[in-house]
Amino acid sequence: MKIIVTGSLGNISKPLTEILVAQGHDVTVISSDSNKQAAIAALGAVPAIGSITDVGFLTSIFQGADAVYAMIPLSFTEPDLGEYLHRVAQNYAQAIKQAGNKRVVMLSGWAADLVRAEGVEYLFDGLEASVTIMRPAAFYTNFYQSIDLIKGKGFIGKFLTLRYSGLWALLTGKTGLLMGNYGGDDRIVFVSPRDIADAVAEELLLMPGEKTIRYVGSEEMTCNEAAKIIGTAIGKPWLKWVLLSDKEMLQGFKMGKLPEKLAETLVEMQAAMHSGKTLENFHRSKPKMGKVKLADFAREFATVYHQK
Repeated sequence: MKIIVTGSLGNISKPLTEILVAQGHDVTVISSDSNKQAAIAALGAVPAIGSITDVGFLTSIFQGADAVYAMIPLSFTEPDLGEYLHRVAQNYAQAIKQAGNKRVVMLSGWAADLVRAEGVEYLFDGLEASVTIMRPAAFYTNFYQSIDLIKGKGFIGKFLTLRYSGLWALLTGKTGLLMGNYGGDDRIVFVSPRDIADAVAEELLLMPGEKTIRYVGSEEMTCNEAAKIIGTAIGKPWLKWVLLSDKEMLQGFKMGKLPEKLAETLVEMQAAMHSGKTLENFHRSKPKMGKVKLADFAREFATVYHQK
C-alpha cells in the first residue's frame, strides 16, 4: 500500500513509519523541516517537505495514496487554538476530498468530544472515505516536560495533555512550579506513543464501512500513582502530582500573559480530564489496552532525567 504519514518524526509518526516500512508499504512522511529529509529517508520512507497549512501541497502528496494518517501538531503561538485546529483539519479534509483517498485515520484526543475547541472530528464526516478517529489518552512522553520541575521541587503538576502531539505547556516562575487543574488522585489512562503507533498501523490496513472511533491506552492509574512510579525510577519515591483549581489555573495563565481564548481553552481541556468524563468515555468504548507499561517508560525517563 501507498501510505502518507503526517507528523514528521514525532513520538507517534516515527515508530509508525518504522512499522509500516517493515511491513513492506510505500511510505511518504510529511515534514515542515527540511533538515529531517535524511532521517526520514534513512527509515526507508520518502520525505515530503512542506506545510500542512498549504492545501495544494497536501493534495499533491495525497494523490494516489491508499491511506492517509492525519495529525495536527499543537501550537501555543496561536491566540485561538480552536480556530487553528479547525483550519488545519479543514485543510486535511479538503486535500483528502480532492485527492480521492479512500482510507483516513485521524489522530484526535480522548477529550475531543468534551472540549469545544477540539471539536474538529465532524469535518471528516462528509468524505467519501473510510474514516477512523483515534482518541489516545495521556502520553507517557509528557513527563519529559517536567524534568526541571522535578529536579527543583519534587512535584509533578500536569498542565496539559492533548491528543495530537501530547505536549505540556509550562507555567514556570521563580519557584519552578508547574501548574495544572487536574492531577492528584484523579484517575487517568496513560498511553505509550508506541502503542498508539501500533494501533494506527492496524487501522490503516482496515476499511470499515462507517466512521469509527478508537480509544487507545496503555495503563490506568491515579496521577499520584503515576508520580510514584516515575519518582521511584529516579530515586524520588515521594514524588507528588500537584492539583490546582480551574480558577487558579486561569489566573496563572493570565499572569503568564497567555491570550484569553487560549487560556480558557487550555483550562477547559484539563477540567474535562479532572471531571472523570474522559475516563467514562474511555471505559464505555471498551478498548484493548496497549502493551507498554508506565514502569517500562519510567526506566527510559530515568536515563534522560539523570543525563540532564
